[in-house]
Amino acid sequence: MELRHPSSPRAADQGFLRTGTQWYIRPRLCAGWRGRVARRGAEVPAFSLIVNGSSRRFDGFHDTPLLWVLRDSLGLTATKFGCGEGLCGVCTVHLDGEPVRACVTTIAEADGRRVTTLEALAAAGHPLLAAWIAESTSQCGYCQPGQIMTAAALLARTPRPTDDEIVGAMAGNLCRCGTYLRIRRAVRRVAEKEAAR
Repeated sequence: MELRHPSSPRAADQGFLRTGTQWYIRPRLCAGWRGRVARRGAEVPAFSLIVNGSSRRFDGFHDTPLLWVLRDSLGLTATKFGCGEGLCGVCTVHLDGEPVRACVTTIAEADGRRVTTLEALAAAGHPLLAAWIAESTSQCGYCQPGQIMTAAALLARTPRPTDDEIVGAMAGNLCRCGTYLRIRRAVRRVAEKEAAR
C-alpha cells in the first residue's frame, strides 16, 4: 500500500497521525517504510527499554512517540491518546519513576530506561485502583489512566500529601467530566490508609 503525504485529506486513514505540529506514521504501518529506508542503505536504529519489568526492543525511527510504541507495538492500551501535545495528561506513564507524557516523549528519550504503565499498577494491585472504585471516581473514564499514573507518582514521592500538594501534582491532568473532587478524595484515601499502618 502506498502511503500518502500527511497533507492529503485522507492522511489519517492512510496511517498518519498528527501529534502537535508534527505528523507520524503509526508504528504498525512502518514496516514498509523501514524496509525502503534500509534498502537505501540507511540504518534503522534499535531501542531497548524495560517496560513493566520486562526488557523490550523496538526497531524504528528515533522520533516515534513512546505512546505509539506502547499501544501499537507492545499492545499496552491502557495508555490513551488525548491531545498529542503533552497538555492533557491522558497519556501519562512513568519513566524511571517520574510521570511523563508519552505522546511527546520519543522512543530515543526512553531508550535504556524503565517505563511503567497502568497495566503494571493493576497487576501489582496498587491501592489507588481500589480507592478509585470506592470513591466512584470515574465518569467516562478516558482520562483515568493518566490520573492514576500521576497520583501514583505523587504518592511514591510524598506518601502523605496535603490537599494543596494533591491539587498541585494533579493540575496537569485534565478531566473533561470534572471529577476533580473525587480524584482528590481517592488520593487522600490511599494516603490516609498508608498513614494508619
